Amino acid sequence: MSNYPYPIIAREGWLFVAATVAVATGVTLAAAWAWAIFFWLIALFVLQFFRDPPRAVPSDPNAVVSPADGRVVAVERTADPYLQREALKFSVFMNVFNVHSNRSPVDGDVREAWYHRGAFVNAALPKASLENERNALWIRTVRGADVTCVQVAGLIARRILCYVKSGDQLARGQRYGFIRFGSRVDLYLPLSAVPKVAVGDKVYAASTVLAELG
Repeated sequence: MSNYPYPIIAREGWLFVAATVAVATGVTLAAAWAWAIFFWLIALFVLQFFRDPPRAVPSDPNAVVSPADGRVVAVERTADPYLQREALKFSVFMNVFNVHSNRSPVDGDVREAWYHRGAFVNAALPKASLENERNALWIRTVRGADVTCVQVAGLIARRILCYVKSGDQLARGQRYGFIRFGSRVDLYLPLSAVPKVAVGDKVYAASTVLAELG
């Protein structure tokens, strides 16, 4: 588990960046720029995918910040399949051009973690929440609210990384995981939470407030 200051390029991507840059450099030296342009474009894509900029975290203790960069694809009342309760669900879809580090939405203790194998359908689809490979955290805030944060793999994503376990403490905005190459994050909050975003809004991990806890 890592806190900021953190490298601008996520450590999860160091090997990928090094490999693609090495290939592009090799093609440039062995052939010519005209042949190497395609490989440099791939290297630039990989570099931007693994960028991991620091973020300013709101100080409001009731604020629930976005756990991921991306676009809001759901704000709805539904069942929380992990805590068996009615909840307010937020879903953030990350495409391949978004930052893919995941941040804690609240201050709290990790009470439980669940990992489920599954499919890899398009993460923008509602059924991805229950059918895709996913990793869920139950976080209890310092004020006693229960929050469920779920990393969901996508059509291209094949690797969910989570660096916390039951018993760990998280601070709002703290980096706790990463998902490679397109995915989504679901957040289940108490029904008393007040939404601050709507479907279609662009959000940024650790800095955009999704809701306020009642």
